[in-house]
Amino acid sequence: MRIKPLLISIVDYAGLFPPAQLSLSEAMKSYKQAQSSPHHWMVDRLVLPATRLHEFVQILNTSIKIDSEINSEINSDKHLCKQWLLSVILSRNWAVELEQLQQVSQAAFQLGQPLSQPIEIRALEVAPLPPAEIEQLCLHLPAKVTLPLYFEIPFDAALEPYLQVLKKTNTAAKLRTGGMTSNLFPDSAQLSQRILSFAQARIPFKATAGLHHPLRGNYRLTYQPDSPAATMHGFLNVALLAAFAYQQSMTPDEATALLEERSIAAFQFTDTEVIWRNRHLSSQEVEQSRQQFFHSFGSCSFQEPIDDLHTLNLL
Repeated sequence: MRIKPLLISIVDYAGLFPPAQLSLSEAMKSYKQAQSSPHHWMVDRLVLPATRLHEFVQILNTSIKIDSEINSEINSDKHLCKQWLLSVILSRNWAVELEQLQQVSQAAFQLGQPLSQPIEIRALEVAPLPPAEIEQLCLHLPAKVTLPLYFEIPFDAALEPYLQVLKKTNTAAKLRTGGMTSNLFPDSAQLSQRILSFAQARIPFKATAGLHHPLRGNYRLTYQPDSPAATMHGFLNVALLAAFAYQQSMTPDEATALLEERSIAAFQFTDTEVIWRNRHLSSQEVEQSRQQFFHSFGSCSFQEPIDDLHTLNLL
């Protein structure tokens, strides 16, 4: 199996957000560079707030040179993807933003439907809302829209009402796994409990923030030299826990222990399976869990995960 089935299309590029916090044109250029890199198979969607959608379309209409600049830099367009695949974030002001989204899409592209312009909205993400409002939002969506919807669930909220409404509306969850300060990182017990609950309920999810590195460890919170550090979760830990939880029963203690593994020596990746302690997952089981359960994680850096995977000799 090696590592590829676990990581295909796993990164939603979020360069607009801290700590990178690029301008939109810079983030768009970085996204295209990721799509044209040798590891293009790891990147999926560009994460874009609904409030920036007009600006995004304007940049596309006035700055066609983005692709040509990238082509001149890499001297090859072998892997250049001609589509902009978007995951659009709705705020608590979602009703107004949905109307704006419809207006922009009528002028430039349709939700989920690629037109002559190479743009496709692949998912919608929504800021934390009460469960009742999640159902209300779903009722406001046009019937033809069948995109994945990811609703962020705060860690300080009771989980069961969210599980009920997500199952009822056939939508997905979003977990915030970090941030700019150490208090924004859920502890391993909190995060593993959520993942186990989603697996039991068969509710897919994505993660966002704080997952720049493959393995759990102590890392700087920003790119500043004097940045404080914090213990961060690893995206391999999260992806593997999700795969094991979806395919097999795991105890809370086992799930927490998997999230807290800091050494790649604890895992074995062969051509046909991945092994952790006495547990085995086939490549087919990993692929199924990625397709049906843990969809992706948002990261403001694409290169940082790649560099770390090279350091671990996984790429």
